[in-house]
Amino acid sequence: MTMKITTLYVYPIKALRGIKLQSARVGPQGIAHDRTFMLFQVSEPNGELKKMQVDSHPQCALFEQQMSDESLSVRYLEPEYHDHNQEPLLIPLCPDLSTLSRITVSLHGSAPSSAYSMGALYDEWFSARFKFPVKLVYIGDGRRAVLGDTLPPKQQQQPAVETGRGWLSSITSYVTGKEDQEKKPWITFTDVAPLLVTSESSLHDVSARLPPNEPMPMYKFRPNIVVDGQGEEAWAEDLWAELTIDKKHKLLLTGNCVRCVSLNVDYETGKPAVGELGSVLKKLMKDRRVDAGSKWSPVFGRYAFPAGQGEEFELRLGDKVEVTKRNTERTVWDWPGL
Repeated sequence: MTMKITTLYVYPIKALRGIKLQSARVGPQGIAHDRTFMLFQVSEPNGELKKMQVDSHPQCALFEQQMSDESLSVRYLEPEYHDHNQEPLLIPLCPDLSTLSRITVSLHGSAPSSAYSMGALYDEWFSARFKFPVKLVYIGDGRRAVLGDTLPPKQQQQPAVETGRGWLSSITSYVTGKEDQEKKPWITFTDVAPLLVTSESSLHDVSARLPPNEPMPMYKFRPNIVVDGQGEEAWAEDLWAELTIDKKHKLLLTGNCVRCVSLNVDYETGKPAVGELGSVLKKLMKDRRVDAGSKWSPVFGRYAFPAGQGEEFELRLGDKVEVTKRNTERTVWDWPGL
């Protein structure tokens, strides 16, 4: 039975609430504008930048973002009030780099050659709400290298090797050690891959571990592409190697998404949840620590790369999804230092 896409998410500012889309443009770096911005806590007095994510900074869950053609609007939903009518912070989706200061930041050991500070206006707005110094950073023309074996499998790169061009040939040049920086695969401020795919079949299994009136929401898993899992058992995605969407767009699923305490955060309070929803991570640890490369962390979802040669394509809600390749055993997490 064919699955279908039920939800599409984009997160222009990493760690803030996601935006649901009816359709999405997808390229080598994933959904357009996904995680091109990121917040960093400024440590005092040395000014060191510390990454801000939901696990370490659960207050990030209180920020709602919406996207138009040219700008991003952000609202702070203060606990207990959640005023959606407040004046939002407006951020250009594609800032003029010539007006910004270059900085260097690091995420998961994969540092771009440069990123850009968005400036005092934005830093002060976020700092006032977090109540400590915060810097908003735009990746711009910075590029984070893909580390470990989260790259698409070598045999699936071969067609691009033969043509000698395109995104997958860029991946091959990276694997073989060529020095051309422009041809290395790269990502934005996504964790380790351009896309994250999850299945509602597995979500139902998670919710079954909770009280009936407290189902687990999918948004806490922060995926890009959600499929309904029709015809697939819970956790079948552990072995998915390739998905074909609308009979023409292929995704290579290359690694498991290992989970952290962000699953336990209450998005209404910006704090760890109370009750059963505050112990979701522990519940999954009982039987979902299935990746030998990260044996203490449970798995939910698969990281993916578009299987093209640099072209873009559009995904829509309701698009049909087929599993066109399966692994015979689970992949092993090996991103250095994670």
